[in-house]
Amino acid sequence: MRQGSYVALITPMTPTGKVNLPSLRSLLQFHLESGTDGLCILGTTGEASVLTMAERKAVLDVAVEEVKGKIPILVGTGTIDPEHVKEQTLQAIDCGCDASLVVTPYYVKPPQRALARHMETMADLGLPVCIYNVPGRTGVDMMPETIGQVAGHPNIVAVKEATGDLSRVARIHEACEANGVAKDSLLLLSGDDGSTDEFVLGGGDGCISVTANVAPDLMHNLMMAALKKDQDEVGRINAPLRRLHQDEFCEANPIPIKWAIKRIGKIDCAHLRPPLDELSPEFHGLVDDALKEAGLLS
Repeated sequence: MRQGSYVALITPMTPTGKVNLPSLRSLLQFHLESGTDGLCILGTTGEASVLTMAERKAVLDVAVEEVKGKIPILVGTGTIDPEHVKEQTLQAIDCGCDASLVVTPYYVKPPQRALARHMETMADLGLPVCIYNVPGRTGVDMMPETIGQVAGHPNIVAVKEATGDLSRVARIHEACEANGVAKDSLLLLSGDDGSTDEFVLGGGDGCISVTANVAPDLMHNLMMAALKKDQDEVGRINAPLRRLHQDEFCEANPIPIKWAIKRIGKIDCAHLRPPLDELSPEFHGLVDDALKEAGLLS
């Protein structure tokens, strides 16, 4: 894995709800051409929780065929049951992916010692692990001190920090150093588009971005400017994106962003599998206006 903008990619569907592999290939090429630094597939934005193992394999195979060796392929393999996490991680290894995104087990609220053991167990499988901390969805927060405890594992290489708490960058760095781990050995990636600029200016390494689905070139440029600590350039690039960062969450992700990708002509269908649904018409104008402000829709 490397610094920069990783797209939290959607999984395109047909109107009948089947995975649209030709559309997926087209999206992958769009991201290669637009400078996306890394691919995050089969995460929350990719509706991974409602895909079968066979569908997951089909998506991974296409991703490997299209982008392997060009940009890193990070694949979501996390769920509640550790045995299912292992199954999905081993599948990702077999398909040739580069790293796994392992979310803290949700709903069951494991204590910190159990979170540490869980991440180390998955890292022992051999695929580099990016820890995914998103307490707003999982109900559990993997604390910086716990991350520091596991950061010395050779296969724990990154953290997707989606709390929106900018102090986490310094706290994770401090926790790593307290455990004898160089702070630059663990990539810190923001999972909150609205604060990604400040996250990276404050010492983070990049983002896993929903916004990058529609503005991959701008998100790449934003991350490069932030890594160079060029605050003026960061402000210039990010200003027209701020409304989009906010309004792409007017309903549960990935409902609005899938509709936005359709609006800019990159997919033909914004279908989502139940229990989600396509964007409510009452929000169409809101997302349209955000896309226009970002220069993505005329």
